[in-house]
Amino acid sequence: MKRSVLAAAIGLALSAGGAPAQEFERNIMTGGPQGTYIKIGRDIAALGAECGLKLNVVESAGSLENFVGVRNRRNTQFGIVQSDVLEYLKTFEANDPEVQKAVKGVRIMFPLYNEEIHVLARKDISSMKDLAGKKIAVGKKDSGTFLTATLIMDILQVKAGERMDINPDEALPKLLSGEIDAFFYVAGAPASLFTGNAIDKAKFHLVPITEAPLLATYTPSRIEAGTYSFQDQPVDLIAVKAVMMTYDYDIKRNAYHRDSCKTVADFSSLIIGGLDKLKTTGHPKWKTVDLTALPPGWQVGVCVKAGMALDYKPNCKPNAGAASGGAGDENEEYLNLLKQRLQK
Repeated sequence: MKRSVLAAAIGLALSAGGAPAQEFERNIMTGGPQGTYIKIGRDIAALGAECGLKLNVVESAGSLENFVGVRNRRNTQFGIVQSDVLEYLKTFEANDPEVQKAVKGVRIMFPLYNEEIHVLARKDISSMKDLAGKKIAVGKKDSGTFLTATLIMDILQVKAGERMDINPDEALPKLLSGEIDAFFYVAGAPASLFTGNAIDKAKFHLVPITEAPLLATYTPSRIEAGTYSFQDQPVDLIAVKAVMMTYDYDIKRNAYHRDSCKTVADFSSLIIGGLDKLKTTGHPKWKTVDLTALPPGWQVGVCVKAGMALDYKPNCKPNAGAASGGAGDENEEYLNLLKQRLQK
């Protein structure tokens, strides 16, 4: 992939100025109003609410904006990001000072679930190669869908006739009206965009994505028959991991860093302690969460591991607890702590 695909996001990360001082808040950047990210964010916020900790769920364009937000946006302790975004940032980091600066301090919170790469298209488009010359919506430029669509089409050497940089919510009505031929949407199935809209199965379908060159970057997946009302047969495609990201706050630096580190530690403890509840009452994707599936090349945050300690108590109201200090940087420690916390 050409570095230019990331240029807009990296430029934003480097040009964003420091925000003025304001009252301390807790925020998680997610995605669009009908996406899976925002529902996962709301599930996490609900855990916080039970503890008396307010977490604001912030809509965004998606992965690239979320990564930049965790790095630069004040009072933004969390963001959900696709693992292919992380992989390509890591690819460019070694030889690009701008990327090095943009990723500095950004850390893993938790790996989450696989999210499927949907390509909804007219029925006559039966494979990814058939997208050549067609009018395709690929997501907004600061979204993970945009990056993924660009990568996939580059890898397969498929050139669209026209690309529209609009989000899936805007793309669906344009597809149904015949203004475009197909659109990409990266979201954990079942995606509410497809469950809450009448899509004619005689005219539209999910395009299978099974091309071998894609498997070096993406994971084979399947959307079972009946997941969506327009889908009578299972569809084989690919998926990318959703990862919750945070920042490595320094508790010795200032009060904001101390409060943010405590927030990260509190929610680290709450998510692990509440994982069974999330799998029961949260979005269906919680059932597939694998907290051991760390993306290569990225470290888990110090404040995350502080909250994973067996004796850590979240700062719930009215029973406020003391903040916990940091731990080492090795992911081995994270996995050991995870094993201890999840033991029955």
